[in-house]
Amino acid sequence: MKSGACRSMTLKEPHLILGLGELLWDVLPDGARLGGAPGNFTVMAGRLGNHAAILSRIGRDDLGRTAVGQLDPLPVDASALQVDPVHGTGRVTVQIEDGQPQYTIHQPAAWDFLELSDEWVQLAERANAICFGSLAQRCLESRQTIQTLAAQTSAACVRVFDVNLRAPFYSGEVIQESLELATVMKMNDAEVPLVLALLGLPCDGSPEEQLRLGAGRILGEFPTLKMVAVTRGEKGSLLVTRNEWHEHPGVPVQLADTIGAGDAFTAAMTHYLLRGANLATLNEAGNRWGSWIASQSGAMPALDEETRTAIATT
Repeated sequence: MKSGACRSMTLKEPHLILGLGELLWDVLPDGARLGGAPGNFTVMAGRLGNHAAILSRIGRDDLGRTAVGQLDPLPVDASALQVDPVHGTGRVTVQIEDGQPQYTIHQPAAWDFLELSDEWVQLAERANAICFGSLAQRCLESRQTIQTLAAQTSAACVRVFDVNLRAPFYSGEVIQESLELATVMKMNDAEVPLVLALLGLPCDGSPEEQLRLGAGRILGEFPTLKMVAVTRGEKGSLLVTRNEWHEHPGVPVQLADTIGAGDAFTAAMTHYLLRGANLATLNEAGNRWGSWIASQSGAMPALDEETRTAIATT
């Protein structure tokens, strides 16, 4: 794929938001759908009106070409995608049990070999926000690239670490190194005790307090971190900063599957965080978009203007 230069940023242009890491195919019982947390995040960030660019790596194969074709009509900049001449486009076999996805992540994949290019460094230096996770750091080459790019961003850049634990592809070392770079951390409620244990932090208090106390301990451990977001599925979400916290009860929907719902939450949260919104607004926007994705099949469903407007204004 030919890489194209991104437009110069001006005050009148939308925010530049980067999704960094895995772009892959979720192979479900009823067919394959394009996904990967950074890809899902980037598509939603673009749908919200940002200049959203995906930084990932695909294979020189049919799956890679199909991925590019599927991204083409979406509001996402795929011009900086890398093409691997050796390794294939990533695949994940997904089984749905009670509406929840169970993953088998195949390896190696092209996104295990992200290269630090001048183009990517230039994008990182100009980015208003960047989102990266733990899964794409399972191999040393991609891990070094991701952490170097996050470190190359400006001090004002919102650096979102989306934990996204996928056994066995995580470690306390990767989580700690990522949190040292991040300004925002996002995880789900099931990941909180695992992350605390990997960081050697206590997980105590009543069930109602554990998430908030755990988030507070993580904030206390990492000086650059400004906010911790915890999603709770149909029960909503919790946002915690050093000075305040806010809970949202969630938006009830008819569940299709949860693939990509957390990524939509993260994208909406980031979109409004860049606009200086308060915690209540961040939580409301994240839950609206996350619940809509959960009501659809797959992580990148079709979105018409009427639906987009309704979600943004109701």
